[in-house]
Amino acid sequence: MNRKEKKALQAEEARRANELRRQRMMKAGKRGNGRNPGMPADKAKDFKGTVVKLLKFMGPHNPGIVMVCIFAVISTVFNIIGPKVMGRATTTLFDGLMAKIQGTGSIDFTAIGHVLLFTLALYVISAFCQWVQGWSMSSISQKVAFEMRQAISKKIHRLPLKYFESRTTGEVLSRITNDVDTLAMSLNQTITQAITSVATLIGVTVMMLSISPIMTLITVVILPLSLLFMGLVISKSQKYFITQQSTLGDVNGQVEEAFGGQNVIKAFNREGKVIEDFDEANDRLFNSAFKSQFLSGLMMPIMNFVGNLGYVAVAISGAIFAINGKITVGDIQAFIQYVKNFTQPIQQMAQISNQLQSMVAAAERVFEFIEEEEEVQKVPNPSSIEDIKGKVDFNHVKFGYTDDKIVIKDWSLNVKPGQTVAIVGPTGAGKTTMVKLLMRFYDLNSGNILVDDKDITSFNRIELRHCFGMVLQDTWLFKGTIMENIRYGKLDATDEEVIEAAKSAHADKFIRTLPGGYSMVLNEEADNVSQGQKQLITIARAILADNPILILDEATSSVDTRTEHLIQKAMDNLMAGRTSFVIAHRLSTIKDADVIVVMQEGDIVEQGTHKELLEKNGVYAGLYNSQFEEME
Repeated sequence: MNRKEKKALQAEEARRANELRRQRMMKAGKRGNGRNPGMPADKAKDFKGTVVKLLKFMGPHNPGIVMVCIFAVISTVFNIIGPKVMGRATTTLFDGLMAKIQGTGSIDFTAIGHVLLFTLALYVISAFCQWVQGWSMSSISQKVAFEMRQAISKKIHRLPLKYFESRTTGEVLSRITNDVDTLAMSLNQTITQAITSVATLIGVTVMMLSISPIMTLITVVILPLSLLFMGLVISKSQKYFITQQSTLGDVNGQVEEAFGGQNVIKAFNREGKVIEDFDEANDRLFNSAFKSQFLSGLMMPIMNFVGNLGYVAVAISGAIFAINGKITVGDIQAFIQYVKNFTQPIQQMAQISNQLQSMVAAAERVFEFIEEEEEVQKVPNPSSIEDIKGKVDFNHVKFGYTDDKIVIKDWSLNVKPGQTVAIVGPTGAGKTTMVKLLMRFYDLNSGNILVDDKDITSFNRIELRHCFGMVLQDTWLFKGTIMENIRYGKLDATDEEVIEAAKSAHADKFIRTLPGGYSMVLNEEADNVSQGQKQLITIARAILADNPILILDEATSSVDTRTEHLIQKAMDNLMAGRTSFVIAHRLSTIKDADVIVVMQEGDIVEQGTHKELLEKNGVYAGLYNSQFEEME
């Protein structure tokens, strides 16, 4: 592949990555948050099944949930009794006032005081029970979230590589962060609100019926009117919420692309076009957001209006009943409070419905992850990795990521201990796939791979991978000191061993020139050191690990010629005495390899030393000569 083709391929890959990122953000933006009644919530594919799984997962916390339910009911009951008791005080005050006016008696302040103290006690007990159930439910929901994150964290290390290669990093992370957070928050709110709402609705209905069945009937008749108005508002606003979230994802995608590609935008003078596209999307977002927020904002005024109609009806009918002596003034006051409490749980039920949908959808995604097929980590009577010499044999290896797309057709190769094997070929020939098979990231369709004459399937996967050290084109360093990043290859290594490894990797000199030296903290992106320096640190880490077999995948492809020469010297130290598999596009870097394997469309088409392959004047010679022509 020449330079122009490689650049075209990179540009196409970048375009596809941007498009996938935009689509992911749009999909993420379409999810409802479950907190606004007008907002569409996520819906689970298997609602009942997921609820059953969630209940089983929460099984150890059942005693705590039962306690939450008990305290929630007690709190609600005491809160409901309050207005009825307060009505007695009002009735006593009214009767005493009328008696005083008529001159037949006086106001019994002692009785009123007793009623008020009793009411205060009820509300204090209710508040205490509410605090206990709130504290308990928060504790339970966070423990469930903790246990889910723990299960996900353990699961990640048991999943095969194909799972991560078929999904984006953001999708996996969202299960650990967004979905678990949504589940914990919704779980905390849904259970207590559901119990409280049901208990309130039942309790208030009973208390209203005990005061006046006719007034209760008037209140219930008005209820469908509020539900009708609420349904109309939700149906109208829902489409605008969907448009709002979709457009929000589009706007976020444009902003991310604009920030990430500022140098390209400026180089091609496309600032005006970017602003024009953003303004168009921003206008759509403004219009949809305004309409959705305005319509959803009408819900409370409508509910209040319908509630006020109920108050008026109750007040008129109550006054008529009071005049006829069928009801006391205190009962009218209590009934009006119950009317307010009657509509509240209905509104909460609408919110709980969305929260429940969101919670179950999040739980479903988490359980899908937890239930993914795992790698078989251990085998019966595993082979030992002690004293591995580094002999590797590939015998008629056949493999495809899917059954209908075979990547490696019939691959055989015998590698002696300590040999350096270079693998070359065009993109898609199967070079990196062979490495993945060697480390058993995937299992073969047929054939076998032997390490020291032992089939790799006879080793425990973790122990097998202890035999290999890797240096990749895409360096991976974490936030921490340089010393910690090198020590990652051997966690019990001393500082002296780390420094010796750095010297062998030709990294010691530049590390000591950095502020803090080995104690310098690399940031999250590790971009406070150069690409070449990062590569030397990873080589030092591989030297420290001291694995018998090495895999070097395009380790010098993204650095300048001078740094490449330095890295090559470090790699020579690393490969000394070890079996090494080197994947390279720069053929000048593998001229001294013991064996060069040329792959094409999943097969070995040529094999030999650099000199032998040039003399054949075949595929390798064509690749090698084209690189020098390209340089000229």
